[in-house]
Amino acid sequence: MKENYCLQAALVCLGMLCHSQAFSPEWRSHLRPSFHGHHEKGKEGQVLQRSKRGWVWNQFFVIEEYTGPDPVLVGRLHSDIDSGDGNIKYILSGEGAGTIFVIDDKSGNIHATKTLDREERAQYTLMAQAVDRDTNRPLEPPSEFIVKVQDINDNPPEFLHETYHANVPERSNVGTSVIQVTASDADDPTYGNSAKLVYSILEGQPYFSVEAQTGIIRTALPNMDREAKEEYHVVIQAKFPQSVYQMSVSEAAVPGEEVGRVKAKDPDIGENGLVTYNIVDGDGMELFEITTDYETQEGVVKLKKPVDFETKRAYSLKVEAANVHIDPKFISNGPFKDTVTVKIAVEDADEPPMFLAPSYIHEVQENAAAGTVVGRVHAKDPDAANSPIRYSIDRHTDLDRFFTINPEDGFIKTTKPLDREETAWLNISVFAAEIHNRHQEAKVPVAIRVLDVNDNAPKFAAPYEGFICESDQTKPLSNQPIVTISADDKDDTANGPRFIFSLPPEIIHNPNFTVRDNRDNTAGVYARRGGFSRQKQDLYLLPIVISDGGIPPMSSTNTLTIKVCGCDVNGALLSCNAEAYILNAGLSTGALIAILACIVILLVIVVLFVTLRRQKKEPLIVFEEDTEAFDIATLQNPDGINGFIPRKDIKPEYQYMPRPGLRPAPNSVDVDDFINTRIQEADNDPTAPPYDSIQIYGYEGRGSVAGSLSSLESATTDSDLDYDYLQNWGPRFKKLADLYGSKDTFDDDS
Repeated sequence: MKENYCLQAALVCLGMLCHSQAFSPEWRSHLRPSFHGHHEKGKEGQVLQRSKRGWVWNQFFVIEEYTGPDPVLVGRLHSDIDSGDGNIKYILSGEGAGTIFVIDDKSGNIHATKTLDREERAQYTLMAQAVDRDTNRPLEPPSEFIVKVQDINDNPPEFLHETYHANVPERSNVGTSVIQVTASDADDPTYGNSAKLVYSILEGQPYFSVEAQTGIIRTALPNMDREAKEEYHVVIQAKFPQSVYQMSVSEAAVPGEEVGRVKAKDPDIGENGLVTYNIVDGDGMELFEITTDYETQEGVVKLKKPVDFETKRAYSLKVEAANVHIDPKFISNGPFKDTVTVKIAVEDADEPPMFLAPSYIHEVQENAAAGTVVGRVHAKDPDAANSPIRYSIDRHTDLDRFFTINPEDGFIKTTKPLDREETAWLNISVFAAEIHNRHQEAKVPVAIRVLDVNDNAPKFAAPYEGFICESDQTKPLSNQPIVTISADDKDDTANGPRFIFSLPPEIIHNPNFTVRDNRDNTAGVYARRGGFSRQKQDLYLLPIVISDGGIPPMSSTNTLTIKVCGCDVNGALLSCNAEAYILNAGLSTGALIAILACIVILLVIVVLFVTLRRQKKEPLIVFEEDTEAFDIATLQNPDGINGFIPRKDIKPEYQYMPRPGLRPAPNSVDVDDFINTRIQEADNDPTAPPYDSIQIYGYEGRGSVAGSLSSLESATTDSDLDYDYLQNWGPRFKKLADLYGSKDTFDDDS
């Protein structure tokens, strides 16, 4: 029993020791508030449930030595209970709060206001809290977070010793190890890792070489003689290869555009020196890609997706360069690859406005008054300048100018009432342009649906016509409808069917016909009695009222024509013409045909008679057309009788007086005497026209053997005609006589 008590006491002591160690300051320093709910003990020992914390934030880091014009955005604090109404206030406390780091108490954005040095301080511990803006009541328990300062390669490597001393036996073989030098720097291991240093000899003889990766100095020539030279001075350089590439890309760049290039050096040649590049890490893996240019052995960084300056202004990539071919014999010397960091800055560009939706659909009722609001489009400038926007309608899409738009707020209104039955949809395009740069504009399609209003009454779907057989009063009525009618409505289906058919109230008790609605948008017209006769009435006009199902409903009265027809014993129609029925009592069909034939024969005889009369007026003897048309009265005009012939082409300079002793030509039919007298008068009259007849003929006519009298068709060089008679025609033809009459004389003289 005594041993058991001792054992229990030992266990109690051990438990108390563990409990005290668990809550010692060293252990508590590693605790952080949990994001998940856990239990706490209350004053009475009961277990209390702590609510889950709803903090959400991005990775917090800031690049050292940042010298940009604006404070750098470190990250954003946000609680999931924040609905965005501005009722939550964010508070920042801890190392550098208020001096190095400031927070926007509404959005939770944290900015660094000073340039930081990672070698001076690598991280800062801060505390965030969300409280009610009006009461300062905490809404979330305080949470601790760390802002890390991201290193850049701003420190050169330094050797561990300022001077190295080494000995090597003379006559040593080539490759004998002499000494290993080592360098490092104060940068982060990403940049200051000594394993990434490259060693080279700057000054020295060709007796020694240095391994670039390890810094081991070896002999390069054999047979070194101490007696010839006892001491050598070798200067070694240690440097890091370029481990950070700085690039930039415009937010206006398109996918596929080259951003920059990286290059890894490999002293091997041929296929052993081939290098391939890949992006292995970074926050820009989804936006950028890298390909290998095997001609230059460079890695080409390209844009894969568009970037936005207003969303994120910098990206980081980790690029790996690796050998394509690796000799298995040297696999242990690996890893035959290296990595480099690529920093890509996003440059701002003036972008066109962006509509909040890719397209818009609005509705407006037909017949709405001009100025009715149809809807609104909204665009904004994505640039930080947030330039004001001006809206306009592409008039090529609104030729009838049905709409107008407010250039400031984008509200679209009608300019005239619209008709859905004419156009149910109207499609327009709206431009949004920056006021300060009209060349930066965007375009969005807007579809406008014209809503139906019950503004059209239903009508007959076709020009219906009914037929009923004449019969006596004793014949029973048929149960078949005379005609089945339907309706059509230009309005939409909501304001159209169902259609209701009825007779007007004033003839609801029509003794002849009735209408029965079939309740399927059709109706049948039936006869109420028998004994219809064409002799009494052969045509009935029945008004039918059609109403639609719109609210309020619309109706119209349509007239149905019903004819009384003659039918055979089987009810087949024979004739529906009352006049034909009357003619059958007096004249037969054969008699009517005979009358029509006689009328046609008489018309043919009249036409033939008129044609023969016209042919008898033509002359039996064929004369020349110009002779037949000649009128002697033209030559015997009063002016010619009095000896005065007025000239019609020019105004006479003086009045010609008839010479004494010439008697007027007698009024006879002796044309020869008449013409000779007129020729003599014309020869002595300088004002007379240069032709002897008032009528001028350029062609003798169809009956003349002379044909055309045109000088264009006359022979001018080889003619055998004798023109000596021109000498007898008087002074008026003297010029022609000299030209033609002396031709033979001239030929004889020559």
